Amino acid sequence: MAVCSEIMGLHQPSFLQGSGSLLLRGNQNKQSLAFPAICPDGQDRRRRLRSAKTVAAPVKATINEDVIKMVVGKQAKVDKVMLRAALTVRRKHKEDIKEAIVNQLDALTDKFGRNVVLELISTEINPRTKKQKTSGATVIKDWFEKKNVKGERVVYTADFTVDSSFGEPGAITVINRHQKEFFLESVVIEGEGSTSSCGPVHFSCNSWVQSTKDHPKKRIFFSNKPYLPSETPEGLKELRETELNELRGDGKGIRKLSDRIFDYATYNDLGNPDRGSEFARPTLGGEKIPYPRRCRTGRPPTDTNSPKVVFIQETTYRASFHGTDMLAESRVEKPNPIYVPRDEAFEELKQGAFAAGRLKAVLHSFIPSLIASISADNHDFKGFHHIDNLYKEGLILKLGLQEHLLKKLPFVKKIQESSEGLLRYDTPSILTKDKFAWLRDDEFARQAVAGINPVNIERLQSFPPVSNLDPAIYGPPESAITEAHIRGQLEGLTVQQAVEEGKLFMLDFHDIYLPFVDRINMMDGRKAYATRTLFFLTPIGTLKPIAIELGLPPRQPGASRPSMVLMPPRDATTNWLWMLGKAHVCSNDAGVHQLVNHWLKTHATMEPFILAAHRQLSTMHPVFKLLHPHMRYTLEINALARQSLINADGVIESCFTPGPIGMEMSSAYYKHHWRGVAVADHTQPHGLRLILPDYPYADDGLLLWSAITRFVGAYVQIYYPDSDPNRVRSDSELQAWYHECVNVGHEDHRHASWWSPLDTASDLVALLTTLIWIASAQHAALNFGQYPLGGYVPNRPPLMRRLVPDPDRDADEYKAFLADPHCFFLSSMPSVLQATKFMAVVDTLSTHSPDEEYLGGTRDGAAAWTADEEAAAVYRAFAAEVAAAEEEIESRNADPSRRNRCGAGVLPYELLAPSSGPGVTGRGVPNSVSI
Repeated sequence: MAVCSEIMGLHQPSFLQGSGSLLLRGNQNKQSLAFPAICPDGQDRRRRLRSAKTVAAPVKATINEDVIKMVVGKQAKVDKVMLRAALTVRRKHKEDIKEAIVNQLDALTDKFGRNVVLELISTEINPRTKKQKTSGATVIKDWFEKKNVKGERVVYTADFTVDSSFGEPGAITVINRHQKEFFLESVVIEGEGSTSSCGPVHFSCNSWVQSTKDHPKKRIFFSNKPYLPSETPEGLKELRETELNELRGDGKGIRKLSDRIFDYATYNDLGNPDRGSEFARPTLGGEKIPYPRRCRTGRPPTDTNSPKVVFIQETTYRASFHGTDMLAESRVEKPNPIYVPRDEAFEELKQGAFAAGRLKAVLHSFIPSLIASISADNHDFKGFHHIDNLYKEGLILKLGLQEHLLKKLPFVKKIQESSEGLLRYDTPSILTKDKFAWLRDDEFARQAVAGINPVNIERLQSFPPVSNLDPAIYGPPESAITEAHIRGQLEGLTVQQAVEEGKLFMLDFHDIYLPFVDRINMMDGRKAYATRTLFFLTPIGTLKPIAIELGLPPRQPGASRPSMVLMPPRDATTNWLWMLGKAHVCSNDAGVHQLVNHWLKTHATMEPFILAAHRQLSTMHPVFKLLHPHMRYTLEINALARQSLINADGVIESCFTPGPIGMEMSSAYYKHHWRGVAVADHTQPHGLRLILPDYPYADDGLLLWSAITRFVGAYVQIYYPDSDPNRVRSDSELQAWYHECVNVGHEDHRHASWWSPLDTASDLVALLTTLIWIASAQHAALNFGQYPLGGYVPNRPPLMRRLVPDPDRDADEYKAFLADPHCFFLSSMPSVLQATKFMAVVDTLSTHSPDEEYLGGTRDGAAAWTADEEAAAVYRAFAAEVAAAEEEIESRNADPSRRNRCGAGVLPYELLAPSSGPGVTGRGVPNSVSI
């Protein structure tokens, strides 16, 4: 298993727990010319063979007749060769007036020397001077002429004259003397020579090239040929290190939006003490409050004397003012952009889709916010039909609020008329096949293995369940659930037999919630228990809930806990109590899902690995090329999360039960290990036997896990063959990357036992497989079902506002519950404002962008990511296996014996079906954590 599997929250397998290239064409008699001597001597045989199999180019640049005449028509110039560069520049779909004017000015000034300047660098060095061979500077010659060319992509050309012994171009430098940055998608170099050719040289750039007024240094781009550090051609060694040094920066200063610097910081920007002391939050990251590191922005400290956070117990904090805390970083509030390295920001299509989703979220929450602001009534839902109407007529008309609002805010009607489509919610998938499925116990259990958070179910190893918390503080460790509670629900088995035969399972949120329950319950409108739920595995392979424990902390340290145990209902009263108990379990589950399994164990855990990859692995490194698609957009979406989701008073605090202490809970969980429900069994197809026979998440996850493992294994063997067992250990960049991931990115756990050495190819395969799994399938399974399965709030309330009624605690409340249990249940749910805000946000988070790139998806020309045909062939085999997995998933969803994914009113499990269209689809596995 991967060396970092435990910190990711994973045991083996981990879930158990250059497009648009153009062909330059001209007259019929134009010729395509080739390079002289671009297969340099001195490479080992394997490298030469792989170079000889370089994939066909997706872009074919040609040289016109004038160039040919210059080269072959002058016999006296046989020692010189003309090379032509074809540069594909991607333009924005939409430009504002200012951008259009600047573009026209840049085109005009290009005529007067404010050019885009290029220089080629050979893979070879001059044998006499021992320095790089360079082409000398040249400029793009047709920028002005193509200023009015329509289309998303424009291809510009530049010519170089080099010695015939120049060798293969291995790098190109670019200087942008215009006023504005431009997006360079790719460069293709072709030329002429009398010796054998290896074809055009491709540079997959996909980067913003800044103006020299912002960044005066040359931009360096390497060809798409992979090189381990030890195999770097002599002519590129210095540039390789120069580029990495620039990406690392010096760790000082405020980052500009145009920077491309990757560095680390703690989560010291979630609070906003300048807004008030109640918005101060502890810094996450450090020995006392461990957390992964995030991308450094270098913003100055807050103006206010912010509270220093003092560590008290394992997960308990208090704030006390001791002067200015220089660790609290000032905030950048939306709509102002927050820094991420320039090339990591959303591209235009993604930005547009995200902005549209955010607009939709704003409109959805606008009316309820108005209602809350002008009325003392918090507007609970008065009936389930009011919730249903959100998906039919929109917010105003069917909540009985239109007249109330129009009297005070006449413009509301215009908003409703102009944006009614945006104000209406789509019907979540959970309601489409069976409107009342959420009420059933079997559906409650099914969602533990095929729902939004299918990773917390675990086999009960002994009875009763016990806590790992300190009994001197939290009381006796044994669960309040006894044999008497469950004996009659085990199909004739004794409790001991059920345990031994693997028939008992549990959702255990006890230990993560209990240290925080008192603080949660002191908040206005927030109520929580620390819950345990026991399930019995039925003979047909489904689970049924048999007991729910609702735990509260002891009234004094070490005393017994005042826990309540609920069993399946026997009458009307126990039915409503059981429904409320299940709702509290779902609320616990929603908090752990969002704060731990989704945010922490995919988004936050991946960020240090991405930062270290950019800082320590050259773009020429084969491991960087492998990982690059799985790092796309993650830094940007994480920055946006710090800005408006996980920050003080952000969406997570507003919509989930833990509220302001949610990120402290996330930090507490960072210390915990993942627990799985599989055992090794080498007779099984994937080397594991699932204890749960019908576990859709794990069943489908194994298909993708195995495909990723085989792909990574074959890819790694190309560059780290078994015949050279020391190659991994001797790879300086690879070792620096891993060392930094452990000792800087996850510094607070750098001494943990799960970090095994990165010594062998097997070690590397395990690590890379885990990272790719987390970024793709793990994140997809936890993210894209949020609105389809959670958009109907009663099915999975993200927060609870009332405890289960107890006649011993509050006799009057219990009487009110008996008199109107329907009203009591709805008043325990989120309010209209809380529910609609939550629905709008998870709708956005569940949406696929139009430019999404999916696991195993086609790549626009294999040379766009590598020139190594052997690696490209390995990827094609992987893509075919992923496609086959999708067909298998479709077949499973039609199998009536798989009752957790097929049956009357049962939703198919599609969250790990790899492909998807844009929008909220409830399926699709993107390559990266991109939303």
